[in-house]
Amino acid sequence: MLSEPTYLAARMVAADIEEHFINHLALAADADVPLAVAPEVHIIESVIDACFWASLRQEEGRWTRLSIALLKPEESKQPLRFNTRIRLTPHNLKKLAPAVETPGIHMGVYYEDDELYVWGTTHDIPGICFVIEVIEPGLLVIKHSRIDGFGKFVNVAVLKGDQIRLVDENNTAISDCPALVNSLAQMPKLSYMPNTINLLVELAVTIRNHRRGGLVLIVPTNSHEWKQSVVHPVNYQVQPAYMGIHDLIAEECSRRKDRDWQENILRAIEIVGGFTAVDGATIMTRDYKLLAFGAKVARSAISGPVEQLIVTEPVLGSKPKRIHPAQNGGTRHLAAAQFVHDQHDAIALVASQDGNFTIFAWSEELNIVHAHRIDVLLM
Repeated sequence: MLSEPTYLAARMVAADIEEHFINHLALAADADVPLAVAPEVHIIESVIDACFWASLRQEEGRWTRLSIALLKPEESKQPLRFNTRIRLTPHNLKKLAPAVETPGIHMGVYYEDDELYVWGTTHDIPGICFVIEVIEPGLLVIKHSRIDGFGKFVNVAVLKGDQIRLVDENNTAISDCPALVNSLAQMPKLSYMPNTINLLVELAVTIRNHRRGGLVLIVPTNSHEWKQSVVHPVNYQVQPAYMGIHDLIAEECSRRKDRDWQENILRAIEIVGGFTAVDGATIMTRDYKLLAFGAKVARSAISGPVEQLIVTEPVLGSKPKRIHPAQNGGTRHLAAAQFVHDQHDAIALVASQDGNFTIFAWSEELNIVHAHRIDVLLM
């Protein structure tokens, strides 16, 4: 018998999450890959409730951190199965959590006879499978696996205490900024996108992982205008440009299904992401050629200081805010805003040491720098 959820946010968000999975599994129904089953609203409520209360417990002085996938053992390849079912309770989750702290390993959970239970662990799950991750006390992320099984999972909702943030899959907040729309066109939407990965998201994840923060400037290919907005000489130029990501992207689309290609592109992204840990900006072209790192951003001689920007985030119900750049973050954020203010055809990515991530682009319609915070997509 399922216990009555006592975490209010679980009740408030469960119906929206159920609708999301029903819609996107229907869209992917013709895909030639295994798909998960859409969880029912009362199951979603109970799983979120158990994870929330488990997140507030400690085991041997360590807070509970774990990842749960909702599926049958038969839906996974080589699952590790317990000989007896274990009830899904905050206490049991706290006890088992150390076994699934490693990224890529999930606690397998399913329901039968109106009871939720842990059946074991798995590292393989079907497409659009419900996953919930306990990040820290009171912070939960509901997400799902991608159809092609490659790249970061797609976030659906983030719950922090009584705060609910549902991801806006249509990015309606950036409709007035074509530069951002074009740049984010490959972002993992909450629907079936075959044979695609989002390089910006994967790069953002890599930058977040080294926890040093970083600034990436993406400039037009075969243009030198950006040099007016950096201090010379540039600390570390790459000659010839590093072509690792560029060359892999240039390969035929059919190659992208190969595991070797997928591993190679992630390795190339990690190489570039590593340079972002060096003090200064990393500079890449729009076709992913690495030009320099450790560069210092400076205001162009023919430009004035950036005085305002618009801030948005891909969260349903969020409203754009017009603020002074100094209110948006530290020196990296200010440098990124100034660079885009000077170089309207460039894009800047900023990761803070605390894990926040913002994309900057110029809005022609509003004639202002547009800062789009995508932390909710990266957790």
